Amino acid sequence: MRKIVDKSMLGKAWIVATQSNNSGSSINIIDDNLIEQILYSRGITGVFEVEKFLNPSIKEYMPDPDVLMDMDKAAKIIADAVIKKEKIAVYGDYDVDGITSTAVFVKYLREFDADVIWHLPTREGEGYGLNIEALETIAKEGVKLVITVDCGISGTEEVAYAKNIGMQIVVTDHHSPESVLPDADAIVNPKRKDDTSGLSYLAGVGVAFLTLVAVNREMRERAKTAEEKEKIENINLLNYLDLVALGTICDTMPLVGLNRAFVSTGLKVMGLRNNLGLRVLMDISSIKKASVYAVGFALGPRLNAAGRLDSAAPALELLLTDNILIANDLANKLHKMNQERIDIQNSIMINATEMAKFCCKSDNKVSLFVCGDNWHGGVMGIIAGRLKDKYNLPSCVATKVDGIINGSGRSIPGVDLGKIIHDALEKGVISEGGGHAAAAGFTLPSSKEEEFCKFLEEEVLKQLNGEAPTQEIMIDAQIDAGGANMELVQKLSSLEPFGQGNPEPTIVLHGATLAYATIMGNGSHLRGMLNTSSGKQLPFVGFNLVGTDVGDFLLDDANTNTKITMLGKLKENDYRGRVSAQFILEDMVV
Repeated sequence: MRKIVDKSMLGKAWIVATQSNNSGSSINIIDDNLIEQILYSRGITGVFEVEKFLNPSIKEYMPDPDVLMDMDKAAKIIADAVIKKEKIAVYGDYDVDGITSTAVFVKYLREFDADVIWHLPTREGEGYGLNIEALETIAKEGVKLVITVDCGISGTEEVAYAKNIGMQIVVTDHHSPESVLPDADAIVNPKRKDDTSGLSYLAGVGVAFLTLVAVNREMRERAKTAEEKEKIENINLLNYLDLVALGTICDTMPLVGLNRAFVSTGLKVMGLRNNLGLRVLMDISSIKKASVYAVGFALGPRLNAAGRLDSAAPALELLLTDNILIANDLANKLHKMNQERIDIQNSIMINATEMAKFCCKSDNKVSLFVCGDNWHGGVMGIIAGRLKDKYNLPSCVATKVDGIINGSGRSIPGVDLGKIIHDALEKGVISEGGGHAAAAGFTLPSSKEEEFCKFLEEEVLKQLNGEAPTQEIMIDAQIDAGGANMELVQKLSSLEPFGQGNPEPTIVLHGATLAYATIMGNGSHLRGMLNTSSGKQLPFVGFNLVGTDVGDFLLDDANTNTKITMLGKLKENDYRGRVSAQFILEDMVV
């Protein structure tokens, strides 16, 4: 790696993963090796690996589901229940991953006219994971088999209760297990210590989908009559990949390996608009094209809003319905709930930011924890993410109600927050918790708040090898601004889908001069125009840059025609039917 900027206008270092073959400071944009160079910097080398990455098909990436521990056992148990016409309950979670996991399972079981019900816990009332009261209610409805999706791995006591009252239970999950696994009839989780599948990066919905592939194969092998065989043949599991992509993106899972194939194919399925509920929600959200951005910033927040404010049931019902009137009603309800969520979030964000400023006054701080009285628990994760981005620190945000603290955390690269929360649970620092590297949730008594803060700080420091996190930005390519055009946008699009684990390429533009800049939107964003060496102009926008050194410089008329170097993303901009290249400015040097 090579540092090309020690300190930018926003105080960050710019790092190049690999050096260009050129001796100069920029890469010739006409060079067909640009994509290869970007892939090489991300560790993707070799003709076969590059081809597989650029064309991520399910056929190439799909493993035999039995590579996962207990998969064959789980498939047999579920197939037995379907064939015997036993009542089945799918027990999910209130976030998008849990909702989509539940939806794909329910949809599949309904293909066989199975007697299936579902349960999603409420965030505020029941909390994450299995709970005994819900299992008791499920048992009273005559359920013989409970299938957990995106949860269950930490429900040792609850699983034991379910089995004790006569129910079988199959756990499918992707969260880190505790030292002792629950005594379920089957546990499918790639994070099991004895699992060698190498699929620990899957979302809960990815694990659920692989389970359905195994169940479908088991059902095919058991089919005896022509009618049974025809029913199996008419089931196309690829039609569920829109939901698999939705859950994978919204749970911020790395878009590598099988996840990349899930999302790439899933977005194509979503583009067919066959799921009525998704189609209506896309229309209400003004989404014309299915993309990672549209899913992560439009569909996901609306589906999540229900679970954040009340019950996730409307979101699941939307994904399952075949009634246009119900779909319209539910989609509008989610749209309004999302706006309500935004209002609540903005109000709390003001207080959380002030607390974070005070917290960060401490020298060499490597983690951030803020807690407010009676904050709405449904937006803790969103605010944690905002603080993480602002301070480049693993951030936990919590609400304190009646002596109990409930919170969520979001982490930075290099810090596995899920492991920290898992370790805190094992050592009794918190009473409940779970998650993965990038995000986690936790519960603790208010009497242990100080102990948790200390534990968090110490564990983050250990993972960072005793050094404070640095504000570094990895550069994928350096180009002359004259080559920043739609031809390049189309080249870069071959690297899609972008997301966690495969970020959109970060580009440095050399050789541009400032034509003008002005404030736009709510007053915190700016837009402007660059003059380039090609003689053409390149529009740019900068979000949340007003009030920063970058914003002050660009908005000063005295700096017009100044030569500048910009860092950011090159995107397609579709404005009133006119498509052009646009640069999304993130940082700058002069």
